[in-house]
Amino acid sequence: MKIVGMRAFPRRNVHSHHPVVEIEVDLEGQNDRLTSEIDGFYSRLLSAFPGLKEHYCSRGHPGGFVERLYEGTLLGHVLEHMILQLQSAAGCDVIYGKTRRLRDSRYMIVVEYQCEEVVRVAADQALSVLRALLRGEDVCGDGARQKVVQARHEFGLGPSTTAIVEAAERRGIPVMRLDERSLLQMGYGSEQKKIQATITGETCCVGVDTVCDKALCKDLLAESGIKVPEGALVQKWSEALGVIRRLRGPVVIKPNSGSQGEGVSLNLSDEDMCRQAFELARDVDEQVLIERYIPGRQYRVLVVGDEVVAASEKIPPRVTGDGKATIKQLVEKVNSDPSRGKDHEAPLTRIPLDEATIMTLRRQGLAPDSVAECGQQVRLRDGANLSTGGTAVDVTDEIHPSLRRLCRRAVRVVDLDVAGVDLVGDDLSRPVPADGEGGPTVVEINAAPGLRMHQWPSEGKSRDAAQAIVDHLFPSSRSAGRIPIVAITGSNGKTTTARLIAHVLNTAGYAVGLTTTDGIFIDEQLVVEGDTTGPWSSRLVLRDPSVEAAVLEVARGGIIHGGLAFDYCDVGLVTNITGDHLGQDGIETTDDLVRVKSLVVESVPRWGKAVLNADDPQVIKMQSGCLGETVLFSVEESNLSLLKHLNAGHSGVYASDGRLQWARGRKVTPLIRLDDVPLTMGGTLQHNIENLAAAVASALALGISTTAISKAVHSFRPEVHNPGRFEVFSLEDRKVVVDYGHNQAGFAAALKAVDRMNAQQVVGVIGMPGDRRDSDLKMAGRTAAGLLDRIIIKEDAHLRGRKKGEAAGLLLEGVLQAFELAENVDVVLDEGEAVRCGLDLLKPGGILVIFYEDYRRTTKQLEEWSEKRGIDLQRIPDEGSRRDDTSSAAGG
Repeated sequence: MKIVGMRAFPRRNVHSHHPVVEIEVDLEGQNDRLTSEIDGFYSRLLSAFPGLKEHYCSRGHPGGFVERLYEGTLLGHVLEHMILQLQSAAGCDVIYGKTRRLRDSRYMIVVEYQCEEVVRVAADQALSVLRALLRGEDVCGDGARQKVVQARHEFGLGPSTTAIVEAAERRGIPVMRLDERSLLQMGYGSEQKKIQATITGETCCVGVDTVCDKALCKDLLAESGIKVPEGALVQKWSEALGVIRRLRGPVVIKPNSGSQGEGVSLNLSDEDMCRQAFELARDVDEQVLIERYIPGRQYRVLVVGDEVVAASEKIPPRVTGDGKATIKQLVEKVNSDPSRGKDHEAPLTRIPLDEATIMTLRRQGLAPDSVAECGQQVRLRDGANLSTGGTAVDVTDEIHPSLRRLCRRAVRVVDLDVAGVDLVGDDLSRPVPADGEGGPTVVEINAAPGLRMHQWPSEGKSRDAAQAIVDHLFPSSRSAGRIPIVAITGSNGKTTTARLIAHVLNTAGYAVGLTTTDGIFIDEQLVVEGDTTGPWSSRLVLRDPSVEAAVLEVARGGIIHGGLAFDYCDVGLVTNITGDHLGQDGIETTDDLVRVKSLVVESVPRWGKAVLNADDPQVIKMQSGCLGETVLFSVEESNLSLLKHLNAGHSGVYASDGRLQWARGRKVTPLIRLDDVPLTMGGTLQHNIENLAAAVASALALGISTTAISKAVHSFRPEVHNPGRFEVFSLEDRKVVVDYGHNQAGFAAALKAVDRMNAQQVVGVIGMPGDRRDSDLKMAGRTAAGLLDRIIIKEDAHLRGRKKGEAAGLLLEGVLQAFELAENVDVVLDEGEAVRCGLDLLKPGGILVIFYEDYRRTTKQLEEWSEKRGIDLQRIPDEGSRRDDTSSAAGG
């Protein structure tokens, strides 16, 4: 048995609205074995993974999966539950899973996940354990669980970052993880904020550098009248010794740039101990800070955005003797607490038995192997950092207003937006003396302060410091870090509609991020060329901080192979559904295609709108999956679905009396004369009237004014803004139409529009992607033959799994079923040669229609052919456009 492949879907996808992975496994001869037929399997599995006893499975109650095991279930299903259980044991909140057979011994297992690396390790470990169980071995699952736990600690988000993510999600703010550590983007586009740990995008770099230099920070605070410990910065032991003797009392020795208590030693008087502490600090930084030790209780005050949001008393780590166990054993017992982990992986950190701890014990006359008396309190550190095993008690409500002001001023001095102020004092509830004498001492200010002591104090009230940071970055309760997102799917018309919507938003003043089959555009500039209609391209747009609105073309393949890149869209538009791409990726029927593309409609929230084609019965089916409002569009005023929708008080856009109309219930607003819009070529391009209606409905759904919409659609020039989509060229007394039609419906729409141009001859260069079904290729050939006088069949350079000439042969077969004369058909496989052949066959008064694969190569062939013959090649602007670009929305 082996894992063949794994693919992660980090957001909404065809399986679930939660993150899942697809795991393809080959059970290699074990595919038909039932658990009930394997001697002892049931008991060995539950012994290895006892948590499986609580799994519901399809039965809907705890123990349901056990019932399935007893009755007999397939091993792929068992593996699914083992992967889920290993993730759960590592602290991941996952429950969803399903398994289906692909073919022979191949199965597809889909399971929910929180961290991709964790689920990968879980899958590997589950399969390893399953192999052992099938060999009849008794397996302890602890080893597998430990490896998954280790992966979560290494690759998962820590408690503080997780708290920030959860706080953002409570506000409805989308979060994107940008690396394998803790760099996050909250929000989309221009509304985004970045954060790493508790360093925010608003945090001043100079401020971070200042507090990382402890001596500099202390000097700045002292010059501002804030009480700090007396001390000096040294590099040599001789210098340190001089400072220690001058201070005449206990000292603190710490590295000048250390963090998390590393290399810090407190309350030192003995010169030998000081020498050891100096070397310990020097291991961290060549510059060492010697300060007077300030006795008292240790506190951390968290300041966020010039507000004190939490305060904790930090308690140094200690153990209590029982007269039997060694100190080392007592520490091990404390560290066995599940709330303690390595570094920052848990609310508390395990107490280290390191050099600093040993020095602290030595000052008490103890060592790790010493047995403390019963009831004896043994200090393990003088410092109280959580990072070195300390605990915390919440004291937020005890802070006197004057101390709050002091902490806020201290943070302003060093220019930080989020900071932890470390204080030493006796009573935080007392006023801070005006002269500073007797009041608390600021010993440090920390950038990137940890949140664990505030979120999960050992005693006292939990303070939601993470929420305070999120609210600081997004201060308005209405600011959820979102930009307008329009997601467009369907079979045909997606790119034209996406381009037009983007143009409307540009005209309305937005900097638009646009993804299409031709590339990614940021504020009208091409940044990535190619077919960019998958989640990667959407993420690129949503991550760009200059993007104020996103228009995302979302193709079937992108949805199936990667899901969606966003959680919600403000407008989900479906243009139409045809049988294109059937037979691919498990999509066998039009209903399968509807299910896939419905994901865009399902991503419309209650505040959003789905824009659906009322003329397409497959699209209308999607209404039931929309949480928000539905807006219909139609080219038929009498469309029954549209009329029912409007009678129910809803909204729609439709064509009537030569113009687009906007209706809500019975209220109708005339919008745009169709023959005045360049995209429609004087109202003759029916498929572009449909695209226009879809785009206008989407813009209205976003709240764009009718004036801005009218201005945009009149200034949208196909030859400039929509190249390669029914683009018309003039060759003196002949014309060429270049179009991206790549299926039967695309051929029909373009060729019917050409038929209305009353040409004396229509020649077509046709081709289709090779991954279409044989029947689809033949049908497209028949459709083309019914609307063309002469045909040249080409083949795409990318054969998509077919043999050379195979796709062209199937198109030819379809053409010959409809063409009377075979001599009117030529097969020229190379696209460039086929274009030249079509041009040579074109007669005066005729039109050549080219359904291209490579737009640049096709237009280059046109230029070379015309130049060679001395014929002027021109792009033809809309012949039917008569109105000024700034005409009003409702004008005639």
